[in-house]
Amino acid sequence: MTTRIAIIGGGTGGLCLAQGLRKAGVDVSVHERSRTRTERLQGYRVHINPHGSAALHECLPSELWERFLATTGTTSGAFTFVTERLKDLMVIDSELTWSPDPASSHHSVSRISLHQVLSDGLGGVLHHGKEFTGYRREGEVVVCEFADGSTVEADLVIGADGANSRVRKQFLPEAERVDTGIIAIAGKHPLTEDTRKRLPAKLTDGPSMVMPRTGAGLFTAPHELNGVLSVNDETASHDPVLFDNTSSYIMWALAAGNRRYPDNVSSLDGEALRALVLDLIDGWDPAFKELVAGSPAGSVSLLPIFTSKPVGPWPTSNITLLGDAIHSMTPFRGIGANTALRDARLLCRNLVAARETGAVRTAIADYEHQMRDYGFAAVRDSERSARQFVSENRVGRTTARGMFRFFQAVPPLKRKVFSDHGDS
Repeated sequence: MTTRIAIIGGGTGGLCLAQGLRKAGVDVSVHERSRTRTERLQGYRVHINPHGSAALHECLPSELWERFLATTGTTSGAFTFVTERLKDLMVIDSELTWSPDPASSHHSVSRISLHQVLSDGLGGVLHHGKEFTGYRREGEVVVCEFADGSTVEADLVIGADGANSRVRKQFLPEAERVDTGIIAIAGKHPLTEDTRKRLPAKLTDGPSMVMPRTGAGLFTAPHELNGVLSVNDETASHDPVLFDNTSSYIMWALAAGNRRYPDNVSSLDGEALRALVLDLIDGWDPAFKELVAGSPAGSVSLLPIFTSKPVGPWPTSNITLLGDAIHSMTPFRGIGANTALRDARLLCRNLVAARETGAVRTAIADYEHQMRDYGFAAVRDSERSARQFVSENRVGRTTARGMFRFFQAVPPLKRKVFSDHGDS
C-alpha cells in the first residue's frame, strides 16, 4: 500500500519524522515556509533528554546520528540550584543523569546545529518557500494549498507547523493557546577564557537555576561546542544573534509575572531589555549583573510565555498534528522539543508498521491516543514549573528552598528523587 504523506512545517519534530519515514522508504514530503535552508537559523541551546535522544537515534540515518553527536555541546559542571546571592541550595551531579549509551543520555545542542543535521539529506523531500494557507478535501485525498499558488495532494497530512499552526486552526479550531501572564527575557554572554576568569565556575561550568526569595527567577546554562557545523552561509557567523553557531556562550533567561514589567515592555529593543533585567536583579550577586551586562544587545530578546489548553479526543482522520502544533508548552522544563521528537518517533513507528497491515487510520488513532496522554501531561508539568518559578508567594518559595537544602543534605533521597531529572 502506498500512502503519500505531507508534513507541513520543517521544525524539529517534522524533520525528525521525515528522516525516519524516508529511511523506511515511505513516500514523504516536507513543506516549509522559510525560503532557504538557512533562513530559520536562530535561537538558543536546546537540551535533548533521553526521549529526544532515542527518537533521533531511531529516526536518523547512522551518519546523521554521528553528526548530531559531533555537534552537541558539553558542560563539565553539575546542575545547581542557587540563591540570588549565589549560595548553593542543591547540586545535581552529572552521575545522576549520565548514561554510557548516547541514545539514552542527555545532550546540549545549538538549535542551529540541530536544524542543520535534521535538514541534511532531504533533497527532493524538503521544499522551502511553501507557506501553508489551508487545505481542502477531495474524497479521501487532502489537497494542501500554499501562498505561491501551488498545491500538493496527500493521503495523510501531518501538521508540524508550530505553536501558531495553521493546520490546527482549520482542523481543530477548539485547540487554543493562552497567555500565561509570564514574560521571559533571554540573552547570551560569550563564553571565552576571559569570561572564565571573571565569572564564577557555577555559571561557566554547568546549568544553574536561581531561586530568589520571591518574584523573578533566572536560568543560566553554558553551551560549549564540540564541533562547528557549517551552514554554507557566510552571513550567519557574523550576525550577533546567531553567534552560537560558531562560538560558545552562556545562555540566560529571566522570567517574572507581567506585573513586574512596564506596560511598554513589548516595544523595547535589546539594549532596553538588558537594562530592565539589570534593574530587576538589583541586589543579586554581582556575577549575575556581569553576565547580563556582558551580553550583546542583539542577543537579548523578549519571550511572552503561552501554553496550550488540553483538548479531548477528536475523530481520527487523514489529518493529524505533531509537536507544538498540538501541545505547545512553556520552556520551563525544557521538554517541548523532546516531546515533539517523541511524537515523531511514535508516529514514524506506527506508520511504518501500518504498511504491512494497511491499517493507517488505526496507526494514527493509536498515536493520537498516546500523544494526548504524555503530551498534555508535559504541558501541565511545564506550566506548573513556570508558575512556581515566578511565584510571588514568599512562604512557598522559602519552603521550596528549604526542601532543596534538605535533599542536598540527604544524598540517597536526592538520588531517588532526581535520578530522572529532565526526562519527563
